[in-house]
Amino acid sequence: MKTIEQIRADFPELERIVHNKTLIYLDNAASTIKCKSVIDAVTRHYSFDAANIHRGVHYLSETGTMQYESTRDALREFINSESREQVIFTKGTTESINLVAWSWGIDNLKKGDEIILTTLEHHSNIVPWQLVAERTGAKVVEAPVDDNGDIILSELKKKLNSNTKMVAFNLISNALGTINPVKEIIEMAKSVGAKTLVDAAQAIAHMKIDVQELDCDFLAFSSHKMFAPTGVGVLYGKKDLLNAMSPWQGGGDMIDVVTFEKTTYNELPHKFEAGTPHIAGVIGLKYAIEYIQEIGLSRIEEIEHELLTYATKKFSDIKGLKIIGTAKHKSAVISFVIDGLHPQDIGTILDQQGIAVRTGHHCTQPLMKRFGITGTTRASFCFYNTKEEIDKLVAGINKAIELLG
Repeated sequence: MKTIEQIRADFPELERIVHNKTLIYLDNAASTIKCKSVIDAVTRHYSFDAANIHRGVHYLSETGTMQYESTRDALREFINSESREQVIFTKGTTESINLVAWSWGIDNLKKGDEIILTTLEHHSNIVPWQLVAERTGAKVVEAPVDDNGDIILSELKKKLNSNTKMVAFNLISNALGTINPVKEIIEMAKSVGAKTLVDAAQAIAHMKIDVQELDCDFLAFSSHKMFAPTGVGVLYGKKDLLNAMSPWQGGGDMIDVVTFEKTTYNELPHKFEAGTPHIAGVIGLKYAIEYIQEIGLSRIEEIEHELLTYATKKFSDIKGLKIIGTAKHKSAVISFVIDGLHPQDIGTILDQQGIAVRTGHHCTQPLMKRFGITGTTRASFCFYNTKEEIDKLVAGINKAIELLG
């Protein structure tokens, strides 16, 4: 078992000097930093194996294809998909959600149908559904949250009816860290025959996800939130739904036969993977999966819960600080406001001390409105963070209060 010192040594960016201070990276909910094995894999591909994949018969193309497709196999196992064909590569969670909204939504939604979203949603799980609703005549319905940041399940249940065709929600809130009762929500949706899409971007590197156990219809996540490159996303879908859906984008690799009279489409998963993909990024993702498995998701959860508990206690001693989002079940995310201080000013002062946090509305403006604020300062922890870093964060916040107060 790796020690915390050995784990931190696997992430070169943690040695970065910022404003003459060793970097304290607490912006993991936006994007995680990258481990050496991922960096090395991407460098190795561009140094020795750079060539386009699929259809090529030369050595480099075949090597790249094998490495690329081995990531699909690793993902199938990682989320326990029934088959590798149900693992679709995209550019990110946003594109995965858009793919479902436009490919499934346009064909299956009509005037009077309803799409239920929660107040917790990231804009990328709101705007695509609004756009499709405008095209189809469907209606977006909001399921509210309580003062702790928990979905009010009784209110969600009231909104479910025979017109509900899709329930789309996040597993973990990026802004508050709320861990949602995903199985219960899926079962509620099924009771009225609705499909479900789970945004797992914030959860994929922090807790075990089994799509067969959840029985979700779609699940989306991003590579860059699991220690791997940006520009790579994953969409899981049930095979019958994916087979029935029309391609979202046209181009190379998603076709079977093209004529000017008619085009027939490739089989899954390639039907939804038009064009040259982010080959190196997908190859790097496999090494991130292996790293997560090496550390172990149960250990990751344990470390991060300990960091959350420690930070929450420390924050409670800071005068004027209020934590936004106090759900009983939370990931290692703390969003907060301080009386009389602007989040951006707090973030700027923390940055001068080498501490990276995120400020603003976190692409959750409806959620900020629900709490009567315009934004928060957000510290999001990962298993490579330490209690000593949290102590420095607390000292940095107190310094911000002193300077700005």
